[in-house]
Amino acid sequence: MKHNVNQQIRLKNRPTGLPKAPDFTLVETELPGIDVNQILVRNRYLSLDPYMRSQIAGRHITGAIGEGDLMLGETVGEVIESRNSDYKQGDMLVLNGGWQQYFISDGTGARALDARIDPASLALGILGMPGLTAFAGLGILGQPKVGDTLVVSAASGAVGSMVGQYGRTLGCRVIGIAGSDEKCRWLVDTAKFDACINYKTETVADGIDRLCPDGVDIYFDNVGGETLDAVMWRLAIGARVVLCGLMSQLSSETRPAGPNPATIIKARATVRGLVVFDHWQRMAEMVETFMPLVKSDEIQFLEDVSDGLKAAPAAFERLMCGQNFGKTIIKLD
Repeated sequence: MKHNVNQQIRLKNRPTGLPKAPDFTLVETELPGIDVNQILVRNRYLSLDPYMRSQIAGRHITGAIGEGDLMLGETVGEVIESRNSDYKQGDMLVLNGGWQQYFISDGTGARALDARIDPASLALGILGMPGLTAFAGLGILGQPKVGDTLVVSAASGAVGSMVGQYGRTLGCRVIGIAGSDEKCRWLVDTAKFDACINYKTETVADGIDRLCPDGVDIYFDNVGGETLDAVMWRLAIGARVVLCGLMSQLSSETRPAGPNPATIIKARATVRGLVVFDHWQRMAEMVETFMPLVKSDEIQFLEDVSDGLKAAPAAFERLMCGQNFGKTIIKLD
């Protein structure tokens, strides 16, 4: 089987502020034949994630993306040709295949798709990196106890929704922070959060005062900025804060001031930074923990799916504007 042309999305212009769809360009490239020990993978699903904005800015742990470079990203793909004895045609893999139709690899960094994961796109969401982020961030760094009040920002996203639902299964009282009534309804009615603050209709400070009169025992932060500051002033004694994401500053050229250390001292709080790659060896453990909960519908999920590689730039723009609802996935042709 011959595959001669590959479509890719590359960075056209390094954006100032929020990225827009025209900052990216679709190109066609000639696809070379594979060498000994290589595989040709056809990407089936592509994950879009906020950290990609940091790659574009040149300040992410996974590397930088310059103008003209292929956009990076995790994919689920199918091996369609192999000259590597470890892989055969038809194998399904999770790997860093990028924003493109095809990916040539020697298998470095790839892992086999667990056949129980259905749909396969969940390996990019709640049973993949976002799931592991929740599993490690809350379960290991957050040290949850029965009866703790857990507050989660960006709560309707892939990470936030898993943190809250995992916390509920561990006996926490869970409060979400999200940006619309629709998202808050889903979190309370479907994901079974105890309550949700719509930060567009009520300040986070007022919402926490109303819903957490005894303070916040665990705060899982995905956004930073004013939201982080508001919660930090309302921590309970002995609180644990997990710093995971920086949505509020990903598209900013300036760095905001950090939280006032008085908030940490006053609460005798523990603040931990989370890098999911530090916990990569726990991926199988996470899947075994969450799989039964997903299969039994105790954990719910939402996917924001767009069709075709051409849809990726606009989907990324929506993601960075907070207009996505659930895990952002591109279903490739």
